[in-house]
Amino acid sequence: MDDATETRYQLASVSKQFTAAAVLLLVQRGTLTLDDPVGRWIGGCPDEWRGVTLHHLLTHTSGLGHWDDYPMIDLAGRIEPGELLETFHTVPLRCSPGAGWSYSSPAYVLLAHVVERAGDTPYRTFLADRVFGPLGLTATFAGAPGTRPNLARGHDAAGAPLPTWELDVVGMGAGDVWSTAADVLMWLDALQDGLLLNEPYRTLMLTQRVRTGGGADASGYGFGVYVGEAGGRRWWHHTGHNAGFKAFAGSFPERDRRIVVLSNTEATDAATLRPLLLD
Repeated sequence: MDDATETRYQLASVSKQFTAAAVLLLVQRGTLTLDDPVGRWIGGCPDEWRGVTLHHLLTHTSGLGHWDDYPMIDLAGRIEPGELLETFHTVPLRCSPGAGWSYSSPAYVLLAHVVERAGDTPYRTFLADRVFGPLGLTATFAGAPGTRPNLARGHDAAGAPLPTWELDVVGMGAGDVWSTAADVLMWLDALQDGLLLNEPYRTLMLTQRVRTGGGADASGYGFGVYVGEAGGRRWWHHTGHNAGFKAFAGSFPERDRRIVVLSNTEATDAATLRPLLLD
């Protein structure tokens, strides 16, 4: 790589911001509503999912579990989309929809499928055409990289290379975006400044929709972002962790301060750099 600033890293769960924005673009257009039941867009859902809405999926209040609740899924192995959805259907909800907060990457995989079906286009294409392109995020893409250049390779804490997670199906919508630090900074500003989403959708995304039970730093969750206060200032942010990659992106709107940390080693604890924003 000739220029480190051109290096593209996996954003891991920071990718959930793009998923939430894609859903809200379709809500803004009138194609979706936040109260749509997931079963309207995804067939074969079990009866206990009947009360699960897009709002529940976006805010991690659907009752779906996280990857540890799906040990039969190999995060590094490809699986057919239909088979992946059927696997999600077989695991009981952790609680009734809306009854509690529990972080769930599978919920965001489901949201990506909803975007595909409601937008009538592959998810990665929807992001490219409706999000990355219009905002000028020229180094950003979603899914498996193919032969694209300037890609970081993930490493464990000791420096050994790690195989990447599968991003076209298993990680779609949950951790599938690759980007550079410069593009992520542009993304944070575009979200905050309303360059992508009109009101009230921008505010809905970036302010608390539910309580998470965490401390003041991350006391709530919007759509695809944690929200709270640090040093007496409002902020929104997210961490990310895929095999071999760590990511952190946060914004203090009132101070016009942002921080982006992208790393291709498990040794990085990106969230500990948050105090830099408070100096």
